[in-house]
Amino acid sequence: MSTIEQGSRNHRFRRMTARDPEESHRTATPLELLFDLTLVVAFSQAGAQMAHLLELGHYGPAIGAFSFSVFAICWAWINYSWLASAFDNDDVFFRVATMVQMLGVLIIALGLPQMFHSIDEGVHVDNSVVVAGYVVMRVAMIALWLRIARHVSEQRRNALTYAVLMGIAQVAWVIQIFVDPPLSVTAGIVVVLALFEMLIPIVAELRGGRSPWHPHHIAERYGLLVIITLGEIVLGTILAVSAVIEAQGWTVEAVLVAFGGTALAFGLWWVYFMLPSAEVLARHRERGFVWGYGHLIIFGSLAATGAGLHVAAQVIEHQAHISATAAILTLLVPVLIFTTALFTLYSYLLHRFDPFHMVLFVGAILALAASAFAVAAGATVGVGIVIATCSPLVVIVGYETIGHRHQSAALEQILK
Repeated sequence: MSTIEQGSRNHRFRRMTARDPEESHRTATPLELLFDLTLVVAFSQAGAQMAHLLELGHYGPAIGAFSFSVFAICWAWINYSWLASAFDNDDVFFRVATMVQMLGVLIIALGLPQMFHSIDEGVHVDNSVVVAGYVVMRVAMIALWLRIARHVSEQRRNALTYAVLMGIAQVAWVIQIFVDPPLSVTAGIVVVLALFEMLIPIVAELRGGRSPWHPHHIAERYGLLVIITLGEIVLGTILAVSAVIEAQGWTVEAVLVAFGGTALAFGLWWVYFMLPSAEVLARHRERGFVWGYGHLIIFGSLAATGAGLHVAAQVIEHQAHISATAAILTLLVPVLIFTTALFTLYSYLLHRFDPFHMVLFVGAILALAASAFAVAAGATVGVGIVIATCSPLVVIVGYETIGHRHQSAALEQILK
């Protein structure tokens, strides 16, 4: 029986305790799902800002600002999710700490427009509001780790390492705001601080012992955030279809865009959930670091795919400053990155290279190339989107006919 189930049904202050990593029926809590809703707003804001710069042809600022946004949004969420998987006691302190982190996400979302604009201008980076929101989230995390250090003696060293290193990082982020260096210097500082932040879990877990996170729970949490980022593709589809209807009325192009965008989101969802994350992590917990960090690319590429559909809408309305070919590439490149990251994570999880998977990967890439060439040759953006849906379709057909047998055989070997 879980810690929460053993306690009373009220949510008064309770001692933090380590959860059982083999606890049965462990699923995402309503509180976690509520927290995730704030990320919908943040991803939507980041995607809209990226799309605006992309349709102007300002690719460097768009990619740089979006990358920092995805890190700020996702990294604090990742840390919270792993902590909650190991120590969630659902008392009033934990709930309030979660609410504070939700406020932090909303502050980040509010600060994204001015940050994107400042990076586009290319002189200084106005990331003060974004960093403030990020620090708010991290301060709540520090409070939770200090509470764990006080209540869970066997995790004290681990928890204090987290708290101290996070505190150092937040001081550095705040200093960066007030120093306000030029753009190039800020970019270097951000990269260094981001790498430092990403080293914190590695140092803490190796120095103080592993946290008792639940493999099935954490795999579900990541899957839920994937679904949220897929929602950006659905939103982008709605915007593109609306643009077609406004410009041309209900036409074949509107149908192609609606079908293509929806099928692409559905196909990417299908492909992602072929990943046997929970089963492998339950047997090989040491693979959690690379698996978890690799999802930063997964989340970012899916959200960027939605931004690409935003750009397609601008092109259809004849409001973009780039060509249709450039617009379709803003959609295809994120799908390419997602596909590459997913196949890489799959190979890492199973610790093996399957030639058949390389055939599927090449087929998926060829479908994306066909989409780009078709639009360059004069096909409409809607046709290009429909052709792009063949990329995940190749993987789905290959997996459902032959690939699932390969996966079953590989899992049988590594889980025995």
